[in-house]
Amino acid sequence: MKKVLLATVVALGMFTSLNADDAATLYEKCVICHGKAGEKVALGKSKIIKDMSQADFIASLKGYQDGSYGGAQKGLMTAQVKSLDDAQIEAIAKHIVK
Repeated sequence: MKKVLLATVVALGMFTSLNADDAATLYEKCVICHGKAGEKVALGKSKIIKDMSQADFIASLKGYQDGSYGGAQKGLMTAQVKSLDDAQIEAIAKHIVK
């Protein structure tokens, strides 16, 4: 039983570290518009994403995915986030929103 528990903890730790690396890689396509630290007003129209709460950031990306969120850049953002799954969205949120 202890071996199974230990293996689970180790596997979870590996997944978490992979998620952090994956989040940085996923965020690379966002840097041009939002900045390295999420500090830019993208194309002069967006919110500064580093200042959002993680819940609001996640809700906005999911809203872009389902078409319920967005203004002038809705079409652009929908295309950027369409292929992301929930785990990837949460990883990006943890990476950029502090």
